[in-house]
Amino acid sequence: MAIFSGLVLLITLVGIGYVFIAQPDYLRQDRDGVPYFTPLVENPETGEAVDMGTLIRHYRGETR
Repeated sequence: MAIFSGLVLLITLVGIGYVFIAQPDYLRQDRDGVPYFTPLVENPETGEAVDMGTLIRHYRGETR
């Protein structure tokens, strides 16, 4: 049982280390801190679906 527990601990630590060191593409973020694969969100003013980056720029007062 101790061998199994040690193996589980080792696998867990290696997995966490991989996520922090190699950082897979799906965890990467843009300059605003929004993950690249964020789904569309509802604009509270208009009710339409928009990109998260567009909504952030709107509330910052930036236009693009």
